[in-house]
Amino acid sequence: MNLIGNVIWLVFGGIIIAIEYFIGSFIMIITIVGIPFGIQTIKLGILALWPFGKTTVQSSRSGGCLYILFNIIWILFGGIWIALTHLVFGLILLITIIGIPFGLQHFKLAALALTPFGRDIIDKK
Repeated sequence: MNLIGNVIWLVFGGIIIAIEYFIGSFIMIITIVGIPFGIQTIKLGILALWPFGKTTVQSSRSGGCLYILFNIIWILFGGIWIALTHLVFGLILLITIIGIPFGLQHFKLAALALTPFGRDIIDKK
């Protein structure tokens, strides 16, 4: 079932979202300061390509001051806009019964896009 959901996700916009994440990450990686942000954006892009069957969990090291600082910087300079975009797409997709699982995936990605530092992406069991 996850395979079917992921293929439909790719056809109906998942590939576009992932490309946006990858373009943003390559722009951030150009600068030395932006490397940690670019790496997190690549992780978000990979999840945006194949979101069904994956979940995010807080890592054991998520309480560190560096992760908190990075999340604050991330929210101020881009995370809020990415999260709002996912929320809008999620609300639009929730209008139809067929779009409900895709809208829920956008909500999952919105939460991750808001504070990606200190979170790990794992397979659901």
